[in-house]
Amino acid sequence: MIIVITGSWRALAIRGAAAVLFGVAALVWPDVTLWALVALFRAFAWVDGAFALAAGVRRSEATEGRQGWLIVQGLAGVAIGLATLFWPDATALALLLLIAAWAVVLGVGEIAGAVALRRELHNEWLLGLAGALSVAFGVLLAITPGDGALVITWLIGWWAVLRGALFLVLAGRIRKLEEGLASRTAPQRPATA
Repeated sequence: MIIVITGSWRALAIRGAAAVLFGVAALVWPDVTLWALVALFRAFAWVDGAFALAAGVRRSEATEGRQGWLIVQGLAGVAIGLATLFWPDATALALLLLIAAWAVVLGVGEIAGAVALRRELHNEWLLGLAGALSVAFGVLLAITPGDGALVITWLIGWWAVLRGALFLVLAGRIRKLEEGLASRTAPQRPATA
């Protein structure tokens, strides 16, 4: 069930690292032009979307029919990346509203995943917190789009860093859980004298 909701811990760690890198870049270069911010965001959305989509379409008996949210998140990430590629002259407001909508879709999926994981993973609240952070970020971005490019850049940067850090911690916890399950199910070797 954990793999269905989050994908592999490696994919989750890569998504977390991509978010942290994007966020740090947005914070380190706050005076970046809109074009550069769009290009950074496009790369981040594609990486995040591709890994979520790959986790969602993975076929196995255990995951059949339950990959819906990962597929929705993956398609949303790829779509927002394509939108920023094909409409580079979009106004800052349109871009911010697209980013806000994407963040809300991600957040809802992550909250749903945390609810589904509550019986299988200790501290599943990290995924729920990442989801709540994404929803709050999306709503805040949608209601305050005219506050200036610097403020918006910082808001986007901190959201990405916090979300990425939560994903990295969650990936570590899932890795430990998978290792614990593997050690319990591994066949025991007979003792040799």
